[in-house]
Amino acid sequence: MQLILGTKIRELRQRDGRTQDTLAEALGITAQAVSRWESGGSYPDMEMIPAIANYFHVSIDELFGYHDKREEKIKTILEKATKILTKQGFTMYQGSLTEDVEECVNMLRAASEEFPNEPKILLKLAQALHMWGWNKYGAKGHFDDSCGIIEDDTQYNSQNIYWQEAVRVYEKLLRSNPSSEDREIAIRQITPLYCRMGAYEKAKALANDQNALVICKEVLLPLATVGEEKARYQGERMMALLSNLHFAVSESVALRPAVSASEYGRKILLSVINVYETIFIDGKCGRWHWEIGSMYLTLAGYEMDNSGSTEKILYYFDKGFDHCEEYRRIYNESEYQYTAPLISNLPHIVKGDLAPIGDDFWKKELKNYQKNIVDEIHNNPKYSKCFE
Repeated sequence: MQLILGTKIRELRQRDGRTQDTLAEALGITAQAVSRWESGGSYPDMEMIPAIANYFHVSIDELFGYHDKREEKIKTILEKATKILTKQGFTMYQGSLTEDVEECVNMLRAASEEFPNEPKILLKLAQALHMWGWNKYGAKGHFDDSCGIIEDDTQYNSQNIYWQEAVRVYEKLLRSNPSSEDREIAIRQITPLYCRMGAYEKAKALANDQNALVICKEVLLPLATVGEEKARYQGERMMALLSNLHFAVSESVALRPAVSASEYGRKILLSVINVYETIFIDGKCGRWHWEIGSMYLTLAGYEMDNSGSTEKILYYFDKGFDHCEEYRRIYNESEYQYTAPLISNLPHIVKGDLAPIGDDFWKKELKNYQKNIVDEIHNNPKYSKCFE
């Protein structure tokens, strides 16, 4: 310990351009004492450790050389958790997840006890609990005749013990001084969870505390930059707004059975898809292949639910399949560049940027398809990977 502590004090002193005399004067000791620490001949009294850490603006853990080990352990835990959670795919429903997600929850619970105020551990734990809550209990809702919208069954949903725990962890995260990115993710995830469990006032208070759309970074950055940087941020603003339009429209249609069952509802989704496909005029949609593919698969589902023609169902499925598989291909590429005129300045996608599609994605997707449609898909060699 003496050698490690002395070496660390010397490193920090040299980092800050301080002499042994300067450090000694600040601590009220002799320069010879500092020299002995750094050479390993002695070490500071324990009551002096906080003062030394404060002088160099580091934690006591970092002063003793534990910081790097701590960060490495946190990184390993997060990588393992991310691998488990992302392989589950994007569709959540009761019974949809594998048992290793529960093991992941327990691993992250233990990690949150070891690192009680580490925001990234808390965020990953909240996400895992959120997912496992879906798997164990799902969510219930009912149709509200007064407004024509499917409402959450908050009495049922609020009893979900995993969601209760997830809310507590999200709230702890928001009090733990997270990065702006982690904070934004947590807010996006806890707000609808509050609503699903009936905590409407908490959801509204949290939403009202955020910046308005007109002063968000995506809107402001194009106004604050020039040249290629401005072109990049213009593209990011446009795609952020379009993605949010897609999610808003898709959710609005899904929550209104009368609309999702109508030709009008499907026409709205097709109009949003048309905006995507017009912007990506060359067909290179990058990360947005997934969003477009999801909308086409949603359309296939709506057609099935409302006795649509086999031809139209298969058409929508085929379009969804092509977009989702192109997303999967890009995920495995080392680098991918956008080329359409309005978004050619977006950053290249490199391996590791995209979330993976679960290996059983198509199995889950086809689970609720009508048998005659599944048979048609099965008989087409193009879709063989759906049944591997």
